[in-house]
Amino acid sequence: MAKAKTTAYFCQSCGYESSKWMGQCPACREWNTFVEEPVAPSKSAGKMQKRNANEPVKLSSIEMNTEDRVQTGIHELDRVLGGGIVAGSLILVGGDPGIGKSTLLLQVCQNLSTQNRKVLYISGEESLRQIKIRAERIGSFTNDLMLLCETNLEVIEEAINRMKPEIVIIDSIQTMYREDVSSAPGSVSQVRESTSTFMQIAKGMNISIFLVGHVTKEGVVAGPRVLEHMVDTVLYFEGDRHAAYRILRGVKNRFGSTNEIGVFEMREKGLAEVANPSEFMLNGKPEGASGSVVACSMEGTRPILIEIQALVCHSNFGIPRRTAAGTDFNRVNLLMAVLEKRVGLQLSACDAYVNLAGGIKMNEPAVDLGIVMAIVSSFKNQPVDDKTIVFGEVGLSGEVRAVNMAEQRVLEARKLGFETVVLPKVSLDSLPKIGGISLKGVKTVRDAIGIIG
Repeated sequence: MAKAKTTAYFCQSCGYESSKWMGQCPACREWNTFVEEPVAPSKSAGKMQKRNANEPVKLSSIEMNTEDRVQTGIHELDRVLGGGIVAGSLILVGGDPGIGKSTLLLQVCQNLSTQNRKVLYISGEESLRQIKIRAERIGSFTNDLMLLCETNLEVIEEAINRMKPEIVIIDSIQTMYREDVSSAPGSVSQVRESTSTFMQIAKGMNISIFLVGHVTKEGVVAGPRVLEHMVDTVLYFEGDRHAAYRILRGVKNRFGSTNEIGVFEMREKGLAEVANPSEFMLNGKPEGASGSVVACSMEGTRPILIEIQALVCHSNFGIPRRTAAGTDFNRVNLLMAVLEKRVGLQLSACDAYVNLAGGIKMNEPAVDLGIVMAIVSSFKNQPVDDKTIVFGEVGLSGEVRAVNMAEQRVLEARKLGFETVVLPKVSLDSLPKIGGISLKGVKTVRDAIGIIG
């Protein structure tokens, strides 16, 4: 009888399984990602027969009920989740080390415990004393919050079955392991088995589970790519560790929009919500400085005003230097080429530095016109009016194209005290009458430069 295979090769990027090592993964096309790991033992046929088979049902016979979402008490998190936590959902929260993932989830536990909801916080990285120290910094907790320091999945599953909580926090998924899988915790096999176990618990017992995931140096969740496919919602916690603000971004959500963001500020007692991100981002904006323009970007249904800074100066070398922080570097080069070809600005011999103030990252096409105006303002050393904002997509022919949700952008600008909005002419024609602010529509980049001066 042939000997049973005990090892296999798994792709660390997508989890593809192969019987032999390969240089390139045929599934995700990544190179040198295969590692050898023990194969998890298959379950016996007797155990498989004990499962009750589900019978197919008619689509018309399925009853639809309004989703009963649990409010976390943190409005910014509820916004990203689509209105709250859906019962039985599996949520993955990823982010850089020290960014505030555990702090945010501990604050969620604090708010949920005050609503008399049973919450179980399972930590595989910190001791009970370490969690207690952070909890005392955040505030007071009720007795509905239970803590467990464990990494063995069998023990965790027994604890969940015994306690039957409504919300479970797993910190982190890379530390969990199953004894019948002989590979090390954090490996492809262990992460996949652990996620599968928590998914069965969430769906079978109608428990909402948060999974904390480590990220790689590329900024993606460590482990197999299948991890993000198995969960219902994927949230990324972004931001510079040395900056005050944090951004929670939803990249996958089966129960809501995937474009929403939540903005937080790191303080001594934890994370505080930023109710008005536009005002927060514009703090410290210089007055009367050339190369500084306020633009408007949409993140889901939320308009955010950001300051775009540009510095253009003549280069002392044969090859000019171009730098972009917070936006796409290739997009900046493209817009500078449009200015040189369509407007006639001699930028080929100039160094150009473009920065989105505050360290925020925006790639929406609507900020194109703001980048163009900032570059022109710095090149001519002519400041743009501090009470003016601009937005619009710029095409290769120098035309200013329409953007979506123009009315929300204008209303946000009026709320913050801006007096003039430069926007695409096509978007202006479709807007209802809005009082209290001047709207100027432009068709081309040249028209926008003429309006600003």
